[in-house]
Amino acid sequence: MLDVLRKIVQEVSSARNLDTALSIIVRRVRKAMNTDVCSVYLLDPKQGRYVLMNTLGLNAAAIGQVSLAPSEGLVGYVGQREEPVNLDDAPTHSRYRYLPETGEERYHSFLGVPIIHQRHALGVLVVQQKVKRKFDEGEEAFLVTIAAQLAAVLAHAQASGSLNITSTGHREMAVFEGLPASPGVAIGQAVVIMPPADLDAVPERPCESVEEEKEFFRAALKAVRDDIRSVGLKLANRVSTQEQALFDAYLQMLDEESLGAEVFKHIEEGHWAQGALAYVVKRHVKYLEKVEDSYLRERAADIRDMGRRVLSYLQAGGDVSRVYPDKTLLVGEELSPALLGEVPKEKLAGLISVKGSSNSHLAILARAMGIPTVMGLTDLPFAQLDGQQLILDGYRGQVITNADDKLLRQYELFIEEEKALTEALEAEAGLPCITRDGHLLPLMLNTGLAADHARALAYGAEGVGLYRTEVQFMMAERFPSEQEQVALYRQQLSAFSPREVTMRTLDIGGDKPLPYFPIKEDNPCLGWRGIRFSLDHPEVFLSQVRAMLRASVGLNNLRILLPMISSVREVEEARALIRRAWVELKQGEGLAVNKPLVGAMIEVPAALFQIRALSERVDYLSVGSNDLTQYLLAVDRDNPKVAGLYSGYHPAVLNALNKIARDSHAARLPVSICGELAGDPAGAILLLAMGYQSLSMNLASLPRVKAAIRRVSVEDARELLKKALSCASTDQVIGHLGVFMNDLGLGWLAGPKAQTPSTH
Repeated sequence: MLDVLRKIVQEVSSARNLDTALSIIVRRVRKAMNTDVCSVYLLDPKQGRYVLMNTLGLNAAAIGQVSLAPSEGLVGYVGQREEPVNLDDAPTHSRYRYLPETGEERYHSFLGVPIIHQRHALGVLVVQQKVKRKFDEGEEAFLVTIAAQLAAVLAHAQASGSLNITSTGHREMAVFEGLPASPGVAIGQAVVIMPPADLDAVPERPCESVEEEKEFFRAALKAVRDDIRSVGLKLANRVSTQEQALFDAYLQMLDEESLGAEVFKHIEEGHWAQGALAYVVKRHVKYLEKVEDSYLRERAADIRDMGRRVLSYLQAGGDVSRVYPDKTLLVGEELSPALLGEVPKEKLAGLISVKGSSNSHLAILARAMGIPTVMGLTDLPFAQLDGQQLILDGYRGQVITNADDKLLRQYELFIEEEKALTEALEAEAGLPCITRDGHLLPLMLNTGLAADHARALAYGAEGVGLYRTEVQFMMAERFPSEQEQVALYRQQLSAFSPREVTMRTLDIGGDKPLPYFPIKEDNPCLGWRGIRFSLDHPEVFLSQVRAMLRASVGLNNLRILLPMISSVREVEEARALIRRAWVELKQGEGLAVNKPLVGAMIEVPAALFQIRALSERVDYLSVGSNDLTQYLLAVDRDNPKVAGLYSGYHPAVLNALNKIARDSHAARLPVSICGELAGDPAGAILLLAMGYQSLSMNLASLPRVKAAIRRVSVEDARELLKKALSCASTDQVIGHLGVFMNDLGLGWLAGPKAQTPSTH
């Protein structure tokens, strides 16, 4: 049965259209289960009825003509229950309805299973037999599996507009859930980027002249390197020097001493250039795709992209020039950073990538450039969307196809309001962040690549609350030298002097492995990451700490933050190494280095219950709300299937954050917070009420949060917090926040997920 199931799934997945897929299912299922009838009923949202779309065994003339309301018949009963219905004598069931057009009066046995996609019933798959018998568990499980496969096919058909149940020509709206990689909303025309060449389709062929093939490959290699350099130059004014390092990495891949050298060797063994290139690229990709590290898997995509580009020159002399319409939404299975420079800046509205995560190269660049982006859209039939109008919601992580006029207008109004709001907020960005009753709440900046220092200071940032030092390590091809780190850290410290800059020590592992130091683990988020790695590699840790201290000479605005702390022993060992580095520089080299404040990051649940002990060993605490929320709720934010369960407004998360603030105050230990919750205006008001002494967030969030804080009193905020902490569910918390923000006239500042139009 497993082999039969696999063959059916393969045939359905490769079907050229929906009608073919339905035909395959009814034929194959009827044969595999040896039943008299197999039928598919699909729900027509406009009629609100289940329509017979294909059958083998019932009257073929009934196809498209017979339909049932959800309250009618056994088919409607299956759809309502959203679970299988297995009967040995269907006509005796109270919900049975006789449909003379189908000729089904001869059949007694009935097994119907719902076709469900993302919690929504799309239809019902039915098998029937003349004899009275109940289908066994194996048969039922088989049909459930087939229905699950059909659900994905239907979702794709819905998105592409080929799901036409009532022959009205109307395309049904479909919403695809992915990962919010870069915030913002865009409405535009899809431009689907397909691979420029198919590496898997290159045949093996001996070469007639080794030297000619090598020269041919060398010319293609040079052409692609020139293309990449051109892209880098186009983006020079749009991204930082660090971000341009991504393109340097691309060029290194194409170096004749790297990937190119392997291809030359293969050509010398007698293979033609195309075959040699395909062999080398596929071998590298196959290896990298097997590793657990998400960062290395992203590198596999980069190498595949480079290989395709070179192959396209070998095959046809380069890429075909594309025409990009206004408000282009770039769509592809694996979009690469190099594509960003190919689209004119004024025409690019957003990015949609089927694969990838919020930590990919593309996502990092998109956030730096302010391009709304959604990734991880595993169900999106991207190849069928070229030229279609799409809505991209980078706040919710959604892509909407075939949107109706009402929803389209709602999103258009939202985009207009966002633009007007941004302009209005920038007008008061330079004012102090002080509540109506005079409480000052400093707002700090989160950064990792190259921050827009001038803009951050104009927005009133009081310093840097979180500088992610690992980004430099992730972009490099090796561990950065101490002097390289000094130069980068000095730039950050100088830009914000005399304001404090909190530098987090290397936080790799989990979703941030290094390409040159792979960490293979079954559960990387609970593995060798953060301070655990640093303490096991003191040579790396000491080099980084020395670089921070050297960079701070004469500025004295450095604070060091230790990530992923779960025990006091980790703090003691880290502080001993920091003191050792300080002594070496002060006494050994005679540098006038002030001893910086050292803090612990609270992001592991265990640290919640050790604040008193930590207060004796650190100078301050900084809560990492993103990871803390992820660990408390056991939700992987980069997994689209469960990302919807992640919320900083979960009552458990709010109570944990409140406890941290209370315990820190009791221990007289300064406490701040960084993460998505701090950058949301409603969340910031709750954190104000809890007593957090500063909030750290991304640059774009600063004006919104400041506007919210300036319009409330501490007493108002505490009243709201009291209600939120008494809630039993996330929905209740969000409900109270919505009422509060509207009552105070702050609805226009509500969190973006609450404000963007609902599709449900």
